[in-house]
Amino acid sequence: MDIRSAPLPSNLRLMSPKVILVTGCSNGGIGFYLCERFAEQGCTVYATSRKLETMDGFKHPVEKRAMDVTSDDDVKLVVQSILEEQGKIDIVVNNAGAIAIGPLLDVSLDQARKAFETNTFSILRVAQTVAPSMVERKQGLIVNIGSLVGNIPTPWNGLYCAAKAAVHALNDVLAMECKPFGVKVMLVAPGQVRSNINANQAATLELSSTSIYEPYFDRMYDRMRGNQAKESMDTDDFARRVVAKVLRPNPPRYMSLGGKSGLFEFFCWLPRSLVLRILGSWMVWKKTELSV
Repeated sequence: MDIRSAPLPSNLRLMSPKVILVTGCSNGGIGFYLCERFAEQGCTVYATSRKLETMDGFKHPVEKRAMDVTSDDDVKLVVQSILEEQGKIDIVVNNAGAIAIGPLLDVSLDQARKAFETNTFSILRVAQTVAPSMVERKQGLIVNIGSLVGNIPTPWNGLYCAAKAAVHALNDVLAMECKPFGVKVMLVAPGQVRSNINANQAATLELSSTSIYEPYFDRMYDRMRGNQAKESMDTDDFARRVVAKVLRPNPPRYMSLGGKSGLFEFFCWLPRSLVLRILGSWMVWKKTELSV
């Protein structure tokens, strides 16, 4: 008999499927594949993105909702609708994010605000909206997608690095503050993963003709496309591994995987000044494909 068609034990049949909410689920991205793998495991999955049409292509049953994570009203409306339909949200995955390639001296404050709104404040917004229902049930898991560059920043992507560093701090504090109420918090720090996060900026990456960094444009472009390097992890493989850990009875507080994740974890043990000198040499003073 195929194990997948074997009857479940009676105690498991009484358990309702886990209800999962994932943000940032455009086709081709990490969120999209996370939804597929959660659904494959029998979870009731709600995928969200700003536009419904960007989430076309799911092979497994996934509920789609239009939600802008930068909108208080959008987040409250979608979370409330799921709670009314399912009575609970077991796991929320804060995956929505956007890169912000460019030298820090050239970015506008509006760009900086947008980067933090999308990558950082959205996580706090969603967590604050979902957590009360978890606290009431004394169970639940909040998964925040950070980045290795939240630990070790890299040139040409400073806004994203700063925003993800803030995510890591928020995650750690949230974990401590939620523990008394039975709510767990987990941080996932991807390395190089082949996703579409760079696609939207590829056509818009440009520098002013007066920028002092104009001679470095090619290095910025290489930085932006680093996730497509041969050592990058396949997005579906990344999602399978993350989902396997998330669905454990006791998920880890932290996990890191993807291309160059081992290297960047090693960097965390080295003197900070040495690491920054190495990264500057690889990514600014000399042309390189190193990217996370």
